[in-house]
Amino acid sequence: MSRLPEWNLEALTSLRRGNYTYFPVVPGRVEFAAELRRRLLDERPDVIALELPPSLQGPYLRAVRRLPQMTVLAYEDDDRPDEAVYLVVEPADPFTEAIRTGLEIGAELVFAEPDTTARPHLPDEYPDTYAVRVLGYDKYVELYRLHPAPRSAEVEAHAAAIAWKLQGVHPLARVFVVLSLNLLDPVLDAMERPQEEPPPRRKLPRWVELINPHPECLAEITIEYPFLQERYEQYRISLDCPELIDRPRVQLAVFKEAEAAYERNTGEKLVHWQRRLLARYTRNLALIDRQLTASLFDMIVAARSIVDDNYAWEVWEVANRYLAQQAQSDVRTERLSGEEVWLHTRKVRLRRRLPRPKQRLRPVSLKPRKKERFPGEWAQQIDGDAICSYPPEDIVIEEYAHFLKQKAKSVISEERMRVEPFTTSMLDGIDIRETIRNWFQRKIYVRVCQKIAGEVGAVIVIFDEDRENRYNYLTTWLGEHENESDMAFYATNPFDHLVGPGIGRAEYGGFLMSWPPRRMWDVWSDPDYDLAETKPERLLLAGLDYSPHRYVVYVAARPPRSIFRSIAARMGRTILYIPIGQLSPTKLKKIRVVHVLDSHERRKIAKDYIW
Repeated sequence: MSRLPEWNLEALTSLRRGNYTYFPVVPGRVEFAAELRRRLLDERPDVIALELPPSLQGPYLRAVRRLPQMTVLAYEDDDRPDEAVYLVVEPADPFTEAIRTGLEIGAELVFAEPDTTARPHLPDEYPDTYAVRVLGYDKYVELYRLHPAPRSAEVEAHAAAIAWKLQGVHPLARVFVVLSLNLLDPVLDAMERPQEEPPPRRKLPRWVELINPHPECLAEITIEYPFLQERYEQYRISLDCPELIDRPRVQLAVFKEAEAAYERNTGEKLVHWQRRLLARYTRNLALIDRQLTASLFDMIVAARSIVDDNYAWEVWEVANRYLAQQAQSDVRTERLSGEEVWLHTRKVRLRRRLPRPKQRLRPVSLKPRKKERFPGEWAQQIDGDAICSYPPEDIVIEEYAHFLKQKAKSVISEERMRVEPFTTSMLDGIDIRETIRNWFQRKIYVRVCQKIAGEVGAVIVIFDEDRENRYNYLTTWLGEHENESDMAFYATNPFDHLVGPGIGRAEYGGFLMSWPPRRMWDVWSDPDYDLAETKPERLLLAGLDYSPHRYVVYVAARPPRSIFRSIAARMGRTILYIPIGQLSPTKLKKIRVVHVLDSHERRKIAKDYIW
């Protein structure tokens, strides 16, 4: 491959021509906004020329002065007068940053895109702008210019109109020109010769309106998602912490905050393999789009695919967070959709909790879930005199305990089942599998099921052995009637996560249920169980002690230590172990959440707050 002549290479890479310094940017991208601000503060030019039309100069300046609150400029569409064009003024956009910094350093602002020609449709596909952090700004621009986009007559005319505007700037002023990267070379070529005033445009927009976008719609209409723009607002003040706007780090921060919210709201936790797959899946989605880093859409898809819709919703909520935006403002507030602002949008549907369409239908009179009027309102209403459970949850967990009792007995029965050839009796039925396996013998095999004698007197379910002491809420409560069991459990502190006045939401680490009710003392302070090394072992000892029947069901990720088999045998009990992996994860999710009420009076209002 031949080397370019030295003079040609210099001409290709130089962006300073006399008093003019050209700074091409990728519109809307945070890396270019950060580099632009740094360069403007270093050079402090007399004039900043922007690739923006003068007809929008007044509204654009008003919108910039409203920052950090974002603004949408709505103005008349040339081709369809009955429709509007939307332009979002967002902090991470390089053109917005050029105006903000220009006002800060006292530079003259020139909107250099004349209202004389319609802007041509230029290809706006760029390499991932994260490459600026790896290659550097100058190298990124140089490599892009090695493969310029094809030009058309409309592009040449548009570049000539901008060049005419730039040539009219004060000849001795230091001019800093900010324009799109795909328009750089046409403008540079047009600046090499004097330009004539372009023909006047047929008409200008008759109206331009400033709109305050609602905080909940920002992620749909902005180029960079709001969480990243909020971090850019922090970065631009000092320019000394580039990690704030490093895309992979910001993406990780979004996933971490979403994980905390997901755990807080659902009681579920992400495990290490899910975090690893999230990183791998977002990387692969980015590569499919020929990008280095994932977009917000890719992050949502990955969160939904690897975890579930609830986690994807939390990712969306965190990414959409921009605390500076307020619903009440000095201009009209509107909820805008992505379809109104952009062409060729993509959709992803999230079903948070209600899987069936009929369940998703809401009555007209249904009110939204209640919230605190001010932070700490519900905490002030806790009296601490007593605690009780939420009856609908009691019904669910009691039914599941009875299911576990039947399942454990059936497992033991299957272990004791034997198969024999049919002779005179069908016994407990034909064993189809064994009959087919031995069909060459022309014999029928039947099953003999030996039912176990005795009942189950206690059920222990261990979700987490709690080696890190995360579940520090230890309590024992008694059944209120004969259809309820006594229960001892360890969980997260419910009153650290209030969902209503005196109504706390917690997550079980493990629990013990024993029948008949109203017999259990406080398991956690009973010295008889001090030989236990962990909370699950204390519950198991209590289950063996309180069970009036022979069998005790123990559900956990791993079986208890062998010593507990000996203890159970001495007490005349048998431990029926069920691996928790054999049970439905969906059902376990449902029973793992518990709500604790600080008095029986709370039961009257609990249905308005518990979801």
